[in-house]
Amino acid sequence: MTFDTHGGWHSSCAVTSAAQELLTCLLPLARRSSWVVAQLGQSLDGRIATESGHSHYINGVESLVHLHRLRALADAVVVGAGTASADNPQLTVRHVTGKHPTRVVIDPRGRVPVDLALFSSSTAPTLHLTGPEATVAPTAAEHCVLPLDTNGQFHPSDVIALLAERGLTRVLVEGGGVTVSQFIEANAVDRLHLLVAPLLIGSGRPGLQMTPIDTLESALRPTMRSFRCGDDTLFDVVLSGRTA
Repeated sequence: MTFDTHGGWHSSCAVTSAAQELLTCLLPLARRSSWVVAQLGQSLDGRIATESGHSHYINGVESLVHLHRLRALADAVVVGAGTASADNPQLTVRHVTGKHPTRVVIDPRGRVPVDLALFSSSTAPTLHLTGPEATVAPTAAEHCVLPLDTNGQFHPSDVIALLAERGLTRVLVEGGGVTVSQFIEANAVDRLHLLVAPLLIGSGRPGLQMTPIDTLESALRPTMRSFRCGDDTLFDVVLSGRTA
């Protein structure tokens, strides 16, 4: 396989159309040793859950497989306190072949229940990030303390730096919407993989929740590509030049 200066690739072997699309989508990540990718799955009207918090399953099986491919490519997968508490996720690689990433729970106030699978399972290492004033019970996770900003949150760059110190330089920010939005607004995300399902929920929890703007001149206008993902559509949004 050879690569050109524009990020394209060429193979001397026959490649199916499905494999071509998969390689085109993921090679920009597989070829680089350092990146931050955020992932969200949502409905056509931008909802990631109903008002009651029900979200299983907005996206289809193919989107779930894509998420597990991202986990397999990542050194670390990051979730916020709300997602960890509501979903009790495993954050492991199960639908594809690959190594489990280190699991990272962002929990500034130490409010995530300590009986979550993330804190008791030894399948993969877990980092539990809290602020300096939080008190947490001992678990199987490694407890790490980071400073808080004036809003009582971590700055995404501090999270990324902490992970880089541990050699975790490929970072997947998996959710939820608030955490992904914070990382994007801090210019800490290289690519956003937005998986859109063909359904209208009509109400519920929004995906991206950015600071309001007055005019469209202030809107982000990133370059992007789109791919079929079963019945869903994957928008591969380039937010920095590092993985273009």
